[in-house]
Amino acid sequence: MNVLGITVPTGYELFINIAIILIKIAVVIAVTMFHVLYATYFERKVIGHMQIRLGPMRVGFHGILQPVADGLKLFFKEDIIPAQADKAVFKVAPLIPVFATISSLAVLPFFNGFVIANINIGLLYLFAMSSLAAYGVVLAGWASNSKYSFLGGLRSSAQVISYEVSMALSLVGVMLMSGSLNLTEIVRAQQQHWYGMYLFPQFVGYFIFVVSAFAETNRTPFDLPEAESELVAGYFTEYSGMRFALYYAAEYIGMIVMSCIAVVCFWGGWTLPPVLMNAVPALAVVPGIVWFLMKVYIHVFLYYWVRATVPRYRYDQLMSLGWKVLLPLALANIVVTSIVKYMAGS
Repeated sequence: MNVLGITVPTGYELFINIAIILIKIAVVIAVTMFHVLYATYFERKVIGHMQIRLGPMRVGFHGILQPVADGLKLFFKEDIIPAQADKAVFKVAPLIPVFATISSLAVLPFFNGFVIANINIGLLYLFAMSSLAAYGVVLAGWASNSKYSFLGGLRSSAQVISYEVSMALSLVGVMLMSGSLNLTEIVRAQQQHWYGMYLFPQFVGYFIFVVSAFAETNRTPFDLPEAESELVAGYFTEYSGMRFALYYAAEYIGMIVMSCIAVVCFWGGWTLPPVLMNAVPALAVVPGIVWFLMKVYIHVFLYYWVRATVPRYRYDQLMSLGWKVLLPLALANIVVTSIVKYMAGS
Protein backbone atom coordinates (compact mmCIF):
# COMPACT_ATOMS: atom_id res chain seq x y z
CA MET A 1 0.00 0.00 0.00
CA ASN A 2 1.35 3.45 -1.00
CA VAL A 3 0.67 6.45 1.25
CA LEU A 4 2.06 9.85 0.24
CA GLY A 5 4.71 8.15 -1.83
CA ILE A 6 5.77 5.87 1.05
CA THR A 7 5.25 2.12 0.78
CA VAL A 8 3.41 0.93 3.90
CA PRO A 9 2.93 -2.84 4.37
CA THR A 10 -0.61 -4.11 4.78
CA GLY A 11 -1.63 -6.07 7.86
CA TYR A 12 -0.95 -9.40 6.15
CA GLU A 13 2.46 -8.28 4.85
CA LEU A 14 3.39 -6.92 8.27
CA PHE A 15 2.43 -10.24 9.88
CA ILE A 16 4.56 -12.16 7.35
CA ASN A 17 7.54 -9.84 7.90
CA ILE A 18 7.32 -10.17 11.68
CA ALA A 19 7.00 -13.96 11.41
CA ILE A 20 10.11 -14.16 9.18
CA ILE A 21 12.09 -12.01 11.63
CA LEU A 22 11.00 -14.14 14.60
CA ILE A 23 11.98 -17.33 12.75
CA LYS A 24 15.40 -15.84 11.95
CA ILE A 25 15.88 -14.84 15.60
CA ALA A 26 14.91 -18.33 16.80
CA VAL A 27 17.26 -20.03 14.32
CA VAL A 28 20.22 -17.75 15.10
CA ILE A 29 19.82 -18.07 18.89
CA ALA A 30 19.30 -21.86 18.73
CA VAL A 31 22.36 -22.42 16.52
CA THR A 32 24.48 -20.04 18.62
CA MET A 33 23.53 -21.71 21.92
CA PHE A 34 24.31 -25.13 20.42
CA HIS A 35 27.73 -23.82 19.42
CA VAL A 36 28.21 -22.36 22.91
CA LEU A 37 27.32 -25.71 24.46
CA TYR A 38 29.92 -27.60 22.44
CA ALA A 39 32.53 -24.83 22.34
CA THR A 40 33.20 -25.71 25.98
CA TYR A 41 33.60 -29.39 25.07
CA PHE A 42 35.96 -28.77 22.16
CA GLU A 43 38.01 -26.33 24.20
CA ARG A 44 38.60 -28.96 26.86
CA LYS A 45 39.42 -31.60 24.23
CA VAL A 46 41.74 -29.34 22.21
CA ILE A 47 43.65 -28.08 25.27
CA GLY A 48 43.77 -31.64 26.61
CA HIS A 49 45.43 -32.96 23.45
CA MET A 50 47.81 -29.99 23.35
CA GLN A 51 48.89 -30.94 26.88
CA ILE A 52 49.06 -34.67 26.01
CA ARG A 53 45.83 -35.47 27.88
CA LEU A 54 42.51 -36.87 26.66
CA GLY A 55 40.12 -34.28 28.07
CA PRO A 56 36.51 -35.35 28.94
CA MET A 57 36.03 -39.08 28.29
CA ARG A 58 33.40 -40.43 30.70
CA VAL A 59 29.98 -39.06 29.72
CA GLY A 60 29.05 -40.45 26.31
CA PHE A 61 31.41 -41.50 23.50
CA HIS A 62 34.69 -39.63 24.11
CA GLY A 63 32.83 -37.37 26.54
CA ILE A 64 30.51 -35.97 23.87
CA LEU A 65 27.69 -35.53 26.41
CA GLN A 66 29.87 -33.74 28.97
CA PRO A 67 28.38 -30.27 28.19
CA VAL A 68 24.87 -31.67 28.78
CA ALA A 69 25.96 -33.13 32.12
CA ASP A 70 27.60 -29.83 33.12
CA GLY A 71 24.45 -27.90 32.17
CA LEU A 72 22.20 -30.19 34.23
CA LYS A 73 24.57 -29.93 37.20
CA LEU A 74 24.53 -26.13 37.10
CA PHE A 75 20.75 -26.06 36.62
CA PHE A 76 20.11 -28.04 39.82
CA LYS A 77 22.88 -26.44 41.85
CA GLU A 78 21.91 -24.23 44.80
CA ASP A 79 21.72 -20.51 44.01
CA ILE A 80 23.62 -18.82 46.84
CA ILE A 81 23.40 -15.05 47.37
CA PRO A 82 25.82 -13.49 49.90
CA ALA A 83 24.05 -11.96 52.91
CA GLN A 84 25.73 -8.56 52.46
CA ALA A 85 25.29 -8.40 48.67
CA ASP A 86 23.07 -5.89 46.88
CA LYS A 87 20.56 -8.57 46.00
CA ALA A 88 18.70 -6.78 43.19
CA VAL A 89 21.86 -5.83 41.29
CA PHE A 90 23.44 -9.20 42.09
CA LYS A 91 20.53 -10.98 40.39
CA VAL A 92 20.31 -8.70 37.35
CA ALA A 93 24.05 -8.41 36.60
CA PRO A 94 24.48 -11.85 34.89
CA LEU A 95 21.62 -11.10 32.48
CA ILE A 96 23.27 -7.95 31.06
CA PRO A 97 26.24 -9.57 29.24
CA VAL A 98 24.05 -12.42 27.94
CA PHE A 99 21.46 -10.08 26.42
CA ALA A 100 24.16 -7.73 25.08
CA THR A 101 26.12 -10.50 23.35
CA ILE A 102 23.00 -12.19 21.96
CA SER A 103 21.74 -8.81 20.70
CA SER A 104 25.00 -8.42 18.79
CA LEU A 105 23.98 -11.34 16.58
CA ALA A 106 21.13 -9.26 15.11
CA VAL A 107 23.33 -7.31 12.68
CA LEU A 108 25.75 -10.07 11.64
CA PRO A 109 25.26 -11.34 8.06
CA PHE A 110 25.86 -15.10 8.14
CA PHE A 111 25.43 -15.53 4.39
CA ASN A 112 24.07 -13.54 1.49
CA GLY A 113 20.59 -12.23 2.37
CA PHE A 114 20.46 -13.76 5.87
CA VAL A 115 20.68 -11.04 8.49
CA ILE A 116 18.09 -10.17 11.12
CA ALA A 117 18.62 -6.39 10.98
CA ASN A 118 20.52 -5.06 7.98
CA ILE A 119 21.16 -1.59 9.41
CA ASN A 120 23.58 1.01 8.05
CA ILE A 121 25.37 1.49 11.38
CA GLY A 122 26.05 -2.19 12.08
CA LEU A 123 29.60 -1.65 13.35
CA LEU A 124 28.54 1.15 15.72
CA TYR A 125 25.78 -1.09 17.07
CA LEU A 126 28.32 -3.84 17.77
CA PHE A 127 30.57 -1.39 19.64
CA ALA A 128 27.58 -0.28 21.74
CA MET A 129 26.63 -3.87 22.65
CA SER A 130 30.25 -4.68 23.48
CA SER A 131 30.37 -1.73 25.89
CA LEU A 132 27.06 -2.71 27.45
CA ALA A 133 28.26 -6.26 28.19
CA ALA A 134 31.03 -4.86 30.39
CA TYR A 135 28.46 -3.34 32.76
CA GLY A 136 27.36 -6.82 33.81
CA VAL A 137 30.90 -7.61 34.91
CA VAL A 138 31.42 -4.30 36.73
CA LEU A 139 28.05 -4.51 38.51
CA ALA A 140 28.71 -8.11 39.58
CA GLY A 141 32.01 -7.06 41.13
CA TRP A 142 30.37 -4.22 43.04
CA ALA A 143 27.13 -5.99 44.08
CA SER A 144 28.84 -9.12 45.44
CA ASN A 145 30.37 -7.15 48.35
CA SER A 146 33.52 -9.25 48.04
CA LYS A 147 37.07 -7.98 47.72
CA TYR A 148 37.95 -10.54 45.06
CA SER A 149 34.86 -9.69 43.01
CA PHE A 150 35.37 -5.97 43.43
CA LEU A 151 38.97 -6.15 42.20
CA GLY A 152 37.82 -8.24 39.23
CA GLY A 153 35.16 -5.65 38.37
CA LEU A 154 37.68 -2.79 38.61
CA ARG A 155 40.12 -4.61 36.37
CA SER A 156 37.42 -5.33 33.82
CA SER A 157 36.26 -1.70 33.65
CA ALA A 158 39.82 -0.43 33.06
CA GLN A 159 40.51 -3.21 30.57
CA VAL A 160 37.39 -2.52 28.53
CA ILE A 161 38.07 1.23 28.40
CA SER A 162 41.63 0.56 27.22
CA TYR A 163 40.99 -2.04 24.55
CA GLU A 164 37.67 -0.82 23.17
CA VAL A 165 39.47 2.25 21.86
CA SER A 166 42.02 0.14 20.01
CA MET A 167 39.34 -2.23 18.73
CA ALA A 168 37.21 0.59 17.33
CA LEU A 169 40.22 2.24 15.68
CA SER A 170 41.37 -1.08 14.20
CA LEU A 171 38.13 -1.21 12.20
CA VAL A 172 38.37 2.38 10.93
CA GLY A 173 40.65 1.13 8.14
CA VAL A 174 37.91 -1.30 7.08
CA MET A 175 35.35 1.52 7.14
CA LEU A 176 37.63 3.70 4.98
CA MET A 177 38.22 0.96 2.42
CA SER A 178 34.58 -0.15 2.18
CA GLY A 179 33.01 3.30 2.61
CA SER A 180 30.29 1.83 4.82
CA LEU A 181 29.35 0.80 8.36
CA ASN A 182 26.88 -1.76 7.02
CA LEU A 183 28.34 -5.24 7.56
CA THR A 184 26.74 -6.71 4.43
CA GLU A 185 28.15 -3.88 2.33
CA ILE A 186 31.59 -4.42 3.89
CA VAL A 187 31.54 -8.06 2.72
CA ARG A 188 30.44 -7.03 -0.79
CA ALA A 189 33.08 -4.30 -0.95
CA GLN A 190 35.79 -6.91 -0.33
CA GLN A 191 34.58 -8.80 -3.42
CA GLN A 192 35.44 -5.80 -5.59
CA HIS A 193 39.13 -6.71 -5.24
CA TRP A 194 40.86 -9.78 -6.62
CA TYR A 195 42.16 -10.78 -3.17
CA GLY A 196 38.59 -10.71 -1.74
CA MET A 197 39.67 -10.05 1.85
CA TYR A 198 40.72 -6.97 3.81
CA LEU A 199 43.03 -9.28 5.76
CA PHE A 200 45.89 -8.48 3.36
CA PRO A 201 45.75 -4.66 3.05
CA GLN A 202 44.55 -4.34 6.66
CA PHE A 203 46.81 -6.92 8.31
CA VAL A 204 47.91 -4.44 11.01
CA GLY A 205 44.27 -3.58 11.76
CA TYR A 206 43.44 -7.29 11.89
CA PHE A 207 46.25 -7.96 14.36
CA ILE A 208 45.07 -5.11 16.61
CA PHE A 209 41.48 -6.32 16.41
CA VAL A 210 42.37 -9.90 17.37
CA VAL A 211 44.46 -8.81 20.37
CA SER A 212 41.73 -6.40 21.48
CA ALA A 213 39.09 -9.12 21.05
CA PHE A 214 40.98 -11.35 23.50
CA ALA A 215 40.98 -8.51 26.03
CA GLU A 216 37.30 -7.64 25.36
CA THR A 217 36.19 -11.22 26.04
CA ASN A 218 38.47 -11.57 29.11
CA ARG A 219 40.26 -14.54 27.60
CA THR A 220 43.83 -15.74 28.17
CA PRO A 221 46.32 -14.07 28.18
CA PHE A 222 44.13 -11.11 29.20
CA ASP A 223 41.84 -12.87 31.70
CA LEU A 224 42.89 -10.52 34.51
CA PRO A 225 39.29 -9.88 35.73
CA GLU A 226 39.11 -13.59 36.63
CA ALA A 227 42.79 -14.45 37.33
CA GLU A 228 42.18 -17.65 39.32
CA SER A 229 45.68 -17.59 40.80
CA GLU A 230 45.08 -14.12 42.29
CA LEU A 231 41.33 -13.45 42.62
CA VAL A 232 39.84 -16.96 42.99
CA ALA A 233 37.36 -16.36 40.12
CA GLY A 234 37.31 -12.57 40.03
CA TYR A 235 34.00 -10.83 39.38
CA PHE A 236 31.88 -14.01 39.59
CA THR A 237 33.53 -15.50 42.70
CA GLU A 238 30.25 -15.30 44.66
CA TYR A 239 28.06 -16.70 41.86
CA SER A 240 26.83 -20.28 41.63
CA GLY A 241 24.30 -22.36 39.72
CA MET A 242 22.60 -20.83 36.71
CA ARG A 243 23.82 -17.29 37.42
CA PHE A 244 27.39 -18.58 37.10
CA ALA A 245 26.36 -20.43 33.91
CA LEU A 246 25.05 -17.17 32.41
CA TYR A 247 28.49 -15.55 32.73
CA TYR A 248 30.06 -18.63 31.22
CA ALA A 249 27.59 -18.55 28.31
CA ALA A 250 28.15 -14.81 27.76
CA GLU A 251 31.90 -15.35 27.50
CA TYR A 252 31.54 -18.00 24.80
CA ILE A 253 28.86 -16.06 22.90
CA GLY A 254 31.26 -13.10 23.01
CA MET A 255 34.01 -15.28 21.53
CA ILE A 256 31.72 -16.33 18.69
CA VAL A 257 30.55 -12.75 18.05
CA MET A 258 34.13 -11.43 17.94
CA SER A 259 35.08 -14.24 15.57
CA CYS A 260 32.11 -13.38 13.34
CA ILE A 261 33.13 -9.70 13.26
CA ALA A 262 36.68 -10.67 12.28
CA VAL A 263 35.35 -12.94 9.51
CA VAL A 264 32.95 -10.29 8.16
CA CYS A 265 35.39 -7.38 8.29
CA PHE A 266 38.68 -9.05 7.38
CA TRP A 267 38.06 -12.54 5.94
CA GLY A 268 35.42 -11.74 3.34
CA GLY A 269 32.42 -13.08 5.28
CA TRP A 270 30.62 -15.91 3.50
CA THR A 271 32.60 -15.41 0.27
CA LEU A 272 35.92 -16.63 -1.10
CA PRO A 273 38.47 -14.47 -2.97
CA PRO A 274 37.48 -13.99 -6.66
CA VAL A 275 40.95 -15.13 -7.76
CA LEU A 276 40.37 -18.46 -5.98
CA MET A 277 36.82 -18.83 -7.31
CA ASN A 278 38.06 -18.24 -10.87
CA ALA A 279 40.84 -20.79 -10.43
CA VAL A 280 38.51 -23.44 -8.95
CA PRO A 281 34.93 -22.81 -10.21
CA ALA A 282 33.65 -25.90 -8.36
CA LEU A 283 33.96 -23.99 -5.08
CA ALA A 284 30.93 -21.90 -6.06
CA VAL A 285 28.74 -24.95 -5.42
CA VAL A 286 29.50 -24.86 -1.67
CA PRO A 287 26.93 -22.73 0.27
CA GLY A 288 28.23 -19.47 1.72
CA ILE A 289 27.27 -20.46 5.27
CA VAL A 290 29.79 -23.31 5.08
CA TRP A 291 32.68 -20.94 4.32
CA PHE A 292 31.45 -18.53 7.00
CA LEU A 293 31.33 -21.21 9.70
CA MET A 294 34.71 -22.64 8.71
CA LYS A 295 36.31 -19.21 9.10
CA VAL A 296 34.57 -18.67 12.46
CA TYR A 297 35.77 -22.09 13.69
CA ILE A 298 39.36 -21.13 12.81
CA HIS A 299 39.06 -17.98 14.92
CA VAL A 300 37.47 -19.80 17.85
CA PHE A 301 40.25 -22.41 17.65
CA LEU A 302 42.72 -19.51 17.97
CA TYR A 303 41.22 -18.73 21.39
CA TYR A 304 41.88 -22.32 22.49
CA TRP A 305 45.39 -22.38 21.07
CA VAL A 306 46.42 -19.15 22.80
CA ARG A 307 44.95 -20.31 26.12
CA ALA A 308 47.00 -23.51 25.94
CA THR A 309 50.29 -21.81 25.08
CA VAL A 310 50.48 -18.19 26.31
CA PRO A 311 50.84 -17.24 30.01
CA ARG A 312 48.70 -14.53 31.60
CA TYR A 313 49.97 -10.95 31.36
CA ARG A 314 50.72 -8.89 34.44
CA TYR A 315 48.16 -6.11 34.84
CA ASP A 316 50.63 -3.27 34.23
CA GLN A 317 51.81 -5.08 31.08
CA LEU A 318 48.20 -5.35 29.92
CA MET A 319 47.63 -1.60 30.30
CA SER A 320 50.97 -0.71 28.70
CA LEU A 321 50.26 -2.91 25.69
CA GLY A 322 46.88 -1.28 25.14
CA TRP A 323 47.90 2.38 25.48
CA LYS A 324 51.55 2.36 24.38
CA VAL A 325 51.53 -0.21 21.56
CA LEU A 326 48.09 -0.99 20.15
CA LEU A 327 46.66 2.54 20.26
CA PRO A 328 49.59 4.23 18.40
CA LEU A 329 49.67 1.31 15.95
CA ALA A 330 45.94 1.69 15.25
CA LEU A 331 46.31 5.44 14.67
CA ALA A 332 49.25 4.85 12.33
CA ASN A 333 47.19 2.29 10.41
CA ILE A 334 44.39 4.84 9.94
CA VAL A 335 46.82 7.47 8.64
CA VAL A 336 48.48 5.07 6.18
CA THR A 337 45.12 3.71 4.97
CA SER A 338 43.79 7.24 4.47
CA ILE A 339 46.85 8.31 2.46
CA VAL A 340 46.78 5.18 0.28
CA LYS A 341 43.05 5.53 -0.36
CA TYR A 342 43.42 9.22 -1.23
CA MET A 343 46.31 8.50 -3.60
CA ALA A 344 44.40 5.64 -5.24
CA GLY A 345 41.28 7.79 -5.55
CA SER A 346 43.12 10.68 -7.10
